[in-house]
Amino acid sequence: MRKINEFDIQIATLSNKVHEYDFVLDNNFFALFDQNLVNGGNLRAHVMLDKTDLLLQFEFKITGTVNVTCDRSLDEFDYPVELDELLLVRYGAVEAELDDNILQILPGTQAINIAQHLFDYIGLAIPIKKLHPRFYEVDEDPDAENILIYSSGGLNQDTDDEDDDAAGDPRWDALKKLK
Repeated sequence: MRKINEFDIQIATLSNKVHEYDFVLDNNFFALFDQNLVNGGNLRAHVMLDKTDLLLQFEFKITGTVNVTCDRSLDEFDYPVELDELLLVRYGAVEAELDDNILQILPGTQAINIAQHLFDYIGLAIPIKKLHPRFYEVDEDPDAENILIYSSGGLNQDTDDEDDDAAGDPRWDALKKLK
């Protein structure tokens, strides 16, 4: 079983240059978090840290698959993940999250744990509605995008009906006379 401290980066002992780290994000990684977003996964994370006196710049490149549950059929399937994210960490008087990708830490901070950031980036790469690939119709043309077979839109999905109603509305006729 992995421990969360395996994802600590000791920033106090690093020199001012680019440092690279590689992490394997598997089922044991996802077991570290109390979550039901993913069932497991097989990902690789390459982290580049550019350290300067005033700023730490983390570049995350994560590729692989996560095992998720289809919201329609409850079947499990592997969802591909490929993402590049940037995290800026600066030194300041108090620890704070200034923005989604900007953190402020105290000057005496010895280490930064990036496990939560890795998990959050993976979670943001997964769509809200997870559909098994069999619910997508693949066109014969390899350049064409997938076409969604099912949509849970409202009752009035035809936009042509709205255009017909607008054309027959006398208020629109009055506006057309102004042209």
